[in-house]
Amino acid sequence: MKVNQTTIIGMLIVFVATPLWAKEAMNISLERKNSNILTLQSVLERVEKGHPLLKGSRTEKIVASGKLLKAMGQFEPSIVNDYELERLAKNGGTTASVGFNDTFVEMRHPWGIKGFAGFRAGIGSVEVADLDINDSNQPLLGIMFPLLRGLITNPEHAELKKSSLAEKQAKFEIQQSRQDLYLGAAIQYWNWVAAWKAMELQKRAVAVAEDRFKQLEKQAEAGARAKFDVIEGEQEVQRRKDKLIKSRRQVEKEQFKLALFLWENDALIVPDSFKAPLFPQARLTYSLKSLEEGKRRAATVRPELQLIGLEAEFNNIDMEVAENNLFPDLNVEVQPTRKPGEFVLGLGYRFGVQLSFPFNQRKARGELLQMSGKAKRLKYRQRFRLKKVIMDVENAHSAVVRAAERIKVSQKALLLAKQLEKGERTRFNLGATSLLIVNLRERNVIKAAEEWITAKADHQKALALFKWSTGEWVNGLTFVGIHEKKKGRQ
Repeated sequence: MKVNQTTIIGMLIVFVATPLWAKEAMNISLERKNSNILTLQSVLERVEKGHPLLKGSRTEKIVASGKLLKAMGQFEPSIVNDYELERLAKNGGTTASVGFNDTFVEMRHPWGIKGFAGFRAGIGSVEVADLDINDSNQPLLGIMFPLLRGLITNPEHAELKKSSLAEKQAKFEIQQSRQDLYLGAAIQYWNWVAAWKAMELQKRAVAVAEDRFKQLEKQAEAGARAKFDVIEGEQEVQRRKDKLIKSRRQVEKEQFKLALFLWENDALIVPDSFKAPLFPQARLTYSLKSLEEGKRRAATVRPELQLIGLEAEFNNIDMEVAENNLFPDLNVEVQPTRKPGEFVLGLGYRFGVQLSFPFNQRKARGELLQMSGKAKRLKYRQRFRLKKVIMDVENAHSAVVRAAERIKVSQKALLLAKQLEKGERTRFNLGATSLLIVNLRERNVIKAAEEWITAKADHQKALALFKWSTGEWVNGLTFVGIHEKKKGRQ
């Protein structure tokens, strides 16, 4: 069988130029400068501005303001106008209507002190020898304050103090919602990036197989290639197309999941028209310094710990009230009489000291026992949560280190797979192997390239987990993380 020069050149083009797609696999991302590239920064910005769960958590500030306003309402001054009238029967069968009209302001201090101040005006023919009430207003002054139970520490004052902490509680709840949403968005974003790059890899693999198949057909027509190789080439095209369809479906699935974090005007944005960016430069060495810094920061700012501490503070306020309720109820009051029947006899003041207390104090002791048990439970929870936060940081740091190691290993595996592919192609040109083995070598390169993509994506997800574990996202995107100070592209 004679082989012309054109056929030989075509064969060399097929089996020498083919490695170009494998070289592209070493730089998985397409180097396109396009405004259509979706970055993690833009995803997190959309989460911050438009995600309904984060917007919903911000309403906690409104709830906190309402709680504080409601608690302050317990001590709001009240204006009272009291009109009292009595019908009196006199000698001779005559009757007279007399009474008074009190106008005063009631006031209540958070320390438990109550008082009022105002004026009293007489109504009708009030015949009191020592007072000309009908013609002039008489001042009204009254005060009542506790000496033991309820002084400074009382349920209303405790509610006011807890309500003043509600805004801080809302802040921590917003931070926790933000942290969790940022972590979910970052992980889903890198899942989408990995799927997108795997699809691009499969596209290039299909293009290579199709070009080869066309060359094989031409060679078979010229008699330089057996029909068997043409069938093998076409089969490989179909196999790679099947892989491409699956990779496209994976991209669609990941982009629909990512759309749940992309909101604009209460509408979801499916990133089907966006491209994935280049992977950031992987930092392959990590010191224990970053781990210790992360632990210290996490113990200070993680909202889970802050919320438990705040809950313990609430419980301490309730415990103070429970302890105060163990005191006897001793009140002192000085105020004018405000009964109409007593008024017609004159404007009098009464002075009183009232003492009362239950014999067994079961209610107060029960409340104190409840608060003490809750305080111990919160102490154990706080201890557990602190250990868990430290473990979160250590686990995330370990994930970052191991992912970086996997990048190096998978990159080396990809280089070796390429070398084997190149050698197998040379052997095929010499007639020492078959097209099937060449295809298998190329599939191994694709698989190694996918492993490399997965390793790089896992590394970025581990970095996101580290940021979450150390609380770097509690205040949004303002904090520059340890691993973001020096970034390159790869």
